[in-house]
Amino acid sequence: MKINIRQAGMADLSALLRFEQGIVEAERPLDSTLKEGPIHYYDIAGMLAADHVNFLVAESGDNLIGCGYARIESAKQHLKHALYGYLGLMYVDPKYRGRSVNGKIIATLAAWCRSRRITELRLEVYCGNGDAIRAYRKAGFTEHMVEMRMSLAE
Repeated sequence: MKINIRQAGMADLSALLRFEQGIVEAERPLDSTLKEGPIHYYDIAGMLAADHVNFLVAESGDNLIGCGYARIESAKQHLKHALYGYLGLMYVDPKYRGRSVNGKIIATLAAWCRSRRITELRLEVYCGNGDAIRAYRKAGFTEHMVEMRMSLAE
């Protein structure tokens, strides 16, 4: 199976919105604070047009099978690096998981970030999402910080 990684465009928007909902549905069991019904984490159309975002899709033949983006962000002033690449909307169709699709997307995004002299990549993943954590470790990521929360609702 040949996998092609390419720039996403506006023609891919409906697939990207579908992938986003796939992520939302996978994350619902991990996050009781998510609203019910369709929700959107991203302004995908805006990101497709932004210069500081590189949005990619993976395709196998005529089928879009995954996506991800890198967005260049300003780092907190106390960090050694001024900018970093934030990875998001990392999605692979369940039928194509385990075939290095995510790794190929990450490698392409990392190369794009390096070409802009970015020296740090970051992403967020739910601590209960073992499959994603394993995939990100395989790509070279390590755990860095744990975000904690406490509900004050009665």
